[in-house]
Amino acid sequence: MAQDNHSKTSDKTQNALEQIENLDLQQGLNKAEAFLEQHKKTISYAGGGLLALALGIYYIWGVYLPEQQREAVDLMHVAERYFENDSLKLAIEGDGNFPGFEEIAEDYGWTKAGNLARYYLGVSYLRSGKFQDAVDALERFRTSDPILGSMALGCTGDAYMELKQDQEALDCYLKAAEFKVNEFTTPFYLQRAGEVAEKTGQKEKAEECYERIRSEYPQSNEGQNIERYLTRLKVKS
Repeated sequence: MAQDNHSKTSDKTQNALEQIENLDLQQGLNKAEAFLEQHKKTISYAGGGLLALALGIYYIWGVYLPEQQREAVDLMHVAERYFENDSLKLAIEGDGNFPGFEEIAEDYGWTKAGNLARYYLGVSYLRSGKFQDAVDALERFRTSDPILGSMALGCTGDAYMELKQDQEALDCYLKAAEFKVNEFTTPFYLQRAGEVAEKTGQKEKAEECYERIRSEYPQSNEGQNIERYLTRLKVKS
């Protein structure tokens, strides 16, 4: 796996070098001139190696990645349309003319759009019954968005439930509930966690989840129905 990742990184680097050669000459000269002017004091002390490194970093973050992001966003529209229409096979694999989430996540994984493709890919796998693939894709997705991050963890929990891995599912639901706590996803996933805890005989954990909903989120949909969950738990005890 490490060798594969190294190979992919090398391919990315090679592609970057090839794109450098194909840049419009005048545009490249203008950008280089502005960069050198801005950083001439640093460069005067740096030497050739550091200059090459600085120019490489500048190119990757200033030119290459923004271009890749724009390409990925353009390609995502078609896959998203298939996803919205529940054409999951086409959303995952593409239609022959446009790539699916699988290829976009692989080829543009360094970009924000490529990262988002991993989320779509994981949900598509989940809805297609490919539960382990869903786990693998969703665990590679990264975000700081409170709703999307929580839902990604929750969907991972759903996939684990389908795989009959209840403890892993419970752990994911608890993480989803605690991911940037909010009024929408926190009570929802606390209830999911409570249900799994109850199912697996972890009554104290289930009660803890239900009590949090009752005390902290009484106005939520879950909070308005939580008394029957607590009553059921007491009857079982």
